[in-house]
Amino acid sequence: MLCILDIKLISLPSFCTFTLANSSTPMEPSYPNSTNGELFPWNEIRLPASVRPVNYDLSLTPNLTSMTFTGRTVINMTILHDTKRIVLHSSELIITKATFQVGEDKSVEVKVLEYKPWQQIAVSFLEDLKVGQVCVLTLDYAANLSHTYDGFYNSSYNDKTGAKRVLAATQFEPQAARKAFPCFDEPAFKATFLVRITREPGYITLSNMPQVLCVCVGLLEDEFEQTGVNMSTYLVAFIVANFTSITRNVSVYSVPEKKEHTHYALDTASTLLHFYNTFFHIDYPLRKLDLVAIPDFLAGAMENWGLITFRETSLLVGNQSSPLDKQLIANVVAHELAHQWFGNLVTMRWWNDLWLNEGFATYWQYTSLMTEFPQLDLGNVFLGVRFKALAKDSLNSSHPVSVSSQVTTPEQVSEMFDSVTYEKGASLLLMLKTTLPDGQFRKGLIKYLDKYRGSNTVTEDLWNSLTQVGVVCLRHSISMLPQQESVSDMMRTWTLQNGFPLVTVSRKGGHVTLTQEHFLLSADNATHTSNLWHIPVTYHDHVSKCIIMCFQLATLNVSDSVKWLKFNYMNTGFYIVHYGDEGWATLIDALKTDINTLTPHDRASLIHNIFALSRLGRVSFRQVLNLLDYATNETETAPLTEALSQLSSVYRLLDKRQEQRLVYIWGHFGQLMDSQDWGEEESVSKQELRSVLLEMACSLGRQNCTDQATALFDQWTNSNQTKPIPGDLQRVVFSTAAQSDLRWLSLMEAYSSTTYDSEKRKILQALASTQDPQSIVWILSTGLEGGIIQTQELPLVISTMSDGFAGHLLVWDFVKENWDRIIEKFPVGSYPIQSIIKSTTSQFSTQTHLEEVQGFFSNLKERGSQMRSVQEALETIRLNQLWMDRNLPTLRIWL
Repeated sequence: MLCILDIKLISLPSFCTFTLANSSTPMEPSYPNSTNGELFPWNEIRLPASVRPVNYDLSLTPNLTSMTFTGRTVINMTILHDTKRIVLHSSELIITKATFQVGEDKSVEVKVLEYKPWQQIAVSFLEDLKVGQVCVLTLDYAANLSHTYDGFYNSSYNDKTGAKRVLAATQFEPQAARKAFPCFDEPAFKATFLVRITREPGYITLSNMPQVLCVCVGLLEDEFEQTGVNMSTYLVAFIVANFTSITRNVSVYSVPEKKEHTHYALDTASTLLHFYNTFFHIDYPLRKLDLVAIPDFLAGAMENWGLITFRETSLLVGNQSSPLDKQLIANVVAHELAHQWFGNLVTMRWWNDLWLNEGFATYWQYTSLMTEFPQLDLGNVFLGVRFKALAKDSLNSSHPVSVSSQVTTPEQVSEMFDSVTYEKGASLLLMLKTTLPDGQFRKGLIKYLDKYRGSNTVTEDLWNSLTQVGVVCLRHSISMLPQQESVSDMMRTWTLQNGFPLVTVSRKGGHVTLTQEHFLLSADNATHTSNLWHIPVTYHDHVSKCIIMCFQLATLNVSDSVKWLKFNYMNTGFYIVHYGDEGWATLIDALKTDINTLTPHDRASLIHNIFALSRLGRVSFRQVLNLLDYATNETETAPLTEALSQLSSVYRLLDKRQEQRLVYIWGHFGQLMDSQDWGEEESVSKQELRSVLLEMACSLGRQNCTDQATALFDQWTNSNQTKPIPGDLQRVVFSTAAQSDLRWLSLMEAYSSTTYDSEKRKILQALASTQDPQSIVWILSTGLEGGIIQTQELPLVISTMSDGFAGHLLVWDFVKENWDRIIEKFPVGSYPIQSIIKSTTSQFSTQTHLEEVQGFFSNLKERGSQMRSVQEALETIRLNQLWMDRNLPTLRIWL
């Protein structure tokens, strides 16, 4: 392909390098200007590989009155290639002095140049530093504690007396260690760290390693043991706060008045640490492990090695709290502990392979809990996670799990933290595990961890480790398929390309034909691929079988006596199946004859698949409703929650068009809704089901539901909150109460006074569910300002409001009007920004809204116009338009 560049129309940045046409001599590389006007000696956003840091000696002195800090960073480094420059990262740090020493030579003062757009600093030399030389760079600096949620930031909370308490904490992932100390802030630049922090006597300090020394220097200087393992800069952490702890083989820290809420997390972490030590055959390598609840923390949690930080709502829970609340805590703890091996011990080389961290941690959080805490019933949750990943990955705006294209800018790195990286990554690992012979998956992972401990990897290193312990065995071979293939051969087809396959089944007697194609919802500007997946196709005809489908077409033979075939057994494969009209009819008849013909997960899988096929236009919505007819006899959580989730999405679209019809839901699920008990329930699965049923019933105004919820709320308030509401019912009870002005005010008082974090968050969701415009505007403004409602909760508030009819347009207007203030709080591309964009736009379905959303984001330019989540939003609106045009006449009749 020949591209012609019209130089008159394109403004090239000063650092671009190119060769003039018809010139045999390339131009000298062009460098950008430093802040002082001198040329900066580097012209790439990634650091040069000529220097390797070996050890950091960090000394920090935070001042929690002025909210500033000073620091000294001493970096011992080795020269890997002859070079005249050392380039590293620094952001918002004022370098006050810099010295440099080579080997045993005398230390000399050096000048530091800065290029702010890439957050880089550099020191240049007249003569080459030579390969093998050992050097020391010492940098003194000062900075403000960050007012956002990354870097070394300040936070505050009110204690039980109402007094304001301040603290300082860190959040460095993905690229914010550079805001706390100058460093080589890329994951492959691993080193050891020694940390010293100076504090006032009323505080404690925590870091990755145990404290070994405390020296009085006017203030108190705490010194921590040097890390015994090499680690990436994004895993360094330190905290200065007034916290207390409980300890076993791990420690859990919190503000003093919430110490009683730390016991469940301690028990869970202790059990899971033993599980991971045993399963991976590699003991946790550090001498301590702290879990810390931070009052003001944006992420759910962060896996800093030895010092895992959490939102309070992700770590603290009362012993008497509901199993659903404990399920959330266990999930987050299990995820972060898995990272101590997958991510910390073995780290992806660059952010394009982030799934090696997050996909594994997501997979192991479910696997470990299903093993150690079966009573939490995580199987249904993991199934829902796989459905979520399929929804995201069905869009043209999706990306491969392992991204080969550019991931360089901070925005591009931040956007890697999404459902494809986490949930699809975990789903692919489950699919691989269930395809491999027993024990091979575990052996391969142990080999991977052992070989690369302390190092960085790419995806191919994982596949090679798994391939070395065996190949994918075909439990049911077909002549046109290979008898065996390597893990690498199979899994590359899943990690290096967008999306997933649609497998279409056609049958004539005992002859079954399978075809695969890319399942892609997009109707326009779609990138249709000719790539194929190597699909481990499982199927069930009273016995579970598996084949590996490597080509576009495959055939198999079954007995004529087999009346029906269900593919993707237990939905462990990452693909969708279409059975054709006859195949669907056969499965529907089988379910109506005997609902237990298929497992609950397989029934949920059919419901999910047929809704997806409806969005694709392969089945009519009438066929969807034909399948759902069986659900009047359904009692299991997985299929019912999937059916209600899908119908809820339809109803939200209809609601925004003021087209809602309730007859269908009442006819199919009304009796089940009315039969739910409102007392204490021990079964987690039953709690999940009744909370979904009752939340839908009350949100749609079913009288029996709203009466029961209101009665429970009034009992709770009249008893001064001493008569508890079952934890799984709190959200529906609070949300129903919030629709009354008087009860909304009661909830606001409760929100300000409660110390139970899980309860507080449910109250906030209820407050945000109000349909009163004045209250909506007040909550949004208050959340953006922080204070009564913490800014970290703004994405949750926006998501909740966007579901309601009164809130969805007000929220969209609020986001447009306050975009610049929002991206001051949440970086462009970050998960909160992704969430806000999706929440505010995903229920639009008109051309007017499409043009409005497109116009708003296109005008943002570098303030967000290029985000993948913007493309996803526009694609979703177009798909909503298409779906409504195709199905609204049927919906008006049937619903």
